[in-house]
Amino acid sequence: MNSTAFSNLPLSADMLANLESLGYHEMTPIQAQSLPLVLAGRDVIAKAKTGSGKTAAFGIALLEKLNVRFFGVQALVLCPTRELADQVAKEIRRLARLTHNVKVLTLCGGVSIGPQIGSLERGAHIVVGTPGRIVDHIRKGTLKLDTINQLVLDEADRMLEMGFAEDIDTVLDACNTERQTLLFSATYPDNIQKISARCQRDPQMIAVESIHSETHIEQHFYELRSDEEIYPAVLALLAHFQPASSIAFCNTKLSCDELLEYLRKQGVNALALHGDLEQKERDQVLVRFANKSCSVLIATDVAARGIDVKGLDAVINVDLARDSEVHVHRIGRTGRAGESGLALNLVVQKEVHKINRLEDYMKQSITLESLPVADKKSMPEVTMVTLNIDGGKKDKLRPGDIIGALTKDAGLPFEKIGKIDVFDFATYVAVDKSIARVALEQLSQGKLKGRKFRARKL
Repeated sequence: MNSTAFSNLPLSADMLANLESLGYHEMTPIQAQSLPLVLAGRDVIAKAKTGSGKTAAFGIALLEKLNVRFFGVQALVLCPTRELADQVAKEIRRLARLTHNVKVLTLCGGVSIGPQIGSLERGAHIVVGTPGRIVDHIRKGTLKLDTINQLVLDEADRMLEMGFAEDIDTVLDACNTERQTLLFSATYPDNIQKISARCQRDPQMIAVESIHSETHIEQHFYELRSDEEIYPAVLALLAHFQPASSIAFCNTKLSCDELLEYLRKQGVNALALHGDLEQKERDQVLVRFANKSCSVLIATDVAARGIDVKGLDAVINVDLARDSEVHVHRIGRTGRAGESGLALNLVVQKEVHKINRLEDYMKQSITLESLPVADKKSMPEVTMVTLNIDGGKKDKLRPGDIIGALTKDAGLPFEKIGKIDVFDFATYVAVDKSIARVALEQLSQGKLKGRKFRARKL
């Protein structure tokens, strides 16, 4: 008998059927360790990284304990960023496909609070949100948490890093005290222990090993003499390895902006992601990176948390992470699901001491190499561009409407159309460069849903 099969758990027939239809045949290590405890009502502290299957671990449990006939908020999931909240809500909705009439509501900042208040008035079972916006609703009296049975703090370490400790306290004070509390964290700093002591009862600690197997991720460490060599070194690595899609990690927002300026001057199609961006700009950066119309994303750790890009060819550590655990977390974004990945690390001489710590942590020896010599003129090419339509879900636009306009009306080949992302008030469609002009003309001058919408190239 397979001990990691979902059928071994006390789950409803509907949930088991849905998991089967989603292709969830076996539990990941975090699911196998946490689900039996969570379903039994225990409080849990789980140490697990993005991509380990943790959302399904708590999502399945939340849905199994839900009383769908009661339209009060029964579960709250707190996330550090809007991207992660959107991702978590989407996964919970997928898991709830065969559970009748479950309402999952996302409450995040960066958008108007009015429509959210309207949605809350109509009732919700599960709320997923960011600490700041949840606190806004608590203070306005529009969100009552005295009926919640389960509270999940997802990526708790990042929430603390981003300065949300006070907001988390406000949320805890508003919650029903007779609840189950689940705490998920990729790293385990001391202040996680403090939060746990404040909000959990006799929690069970689970840790899933996050050291990545060397077979999937090829790591290189390149020694540089000084800081002046860093940005040219990034360029040399891009030219040598030609990754179609890579994340370059910097430790500060200033470094992100400087590297962005440097790479753009060299003709590299790059974008930066950090805390100073407005929500709309942030959405656009992530959409363009995920739909392959930008090849390099430059980000800080905090900004990149919650991004899950499939098929990431390389991670470049422009600045070595300050913490060995964070290093392992960064490089784990490449080489996922059995694919091979590249982790390219730049080491300035004054930082060699960090390598010793990393060797101890990863239990492997590290050899410093010289930079590969590459033809600087050849850079990874992007073949897609992103078109932005000023209309979205609120205008009843669906991906099928866009595909119809481009294939049927404009006669463009379906295989030249890439990812389509529909937000509330905006839609983004990736198209092959070769059809971009015709596609833009069609979307600007033709009609969608019998209406004209403004469209532009990003």
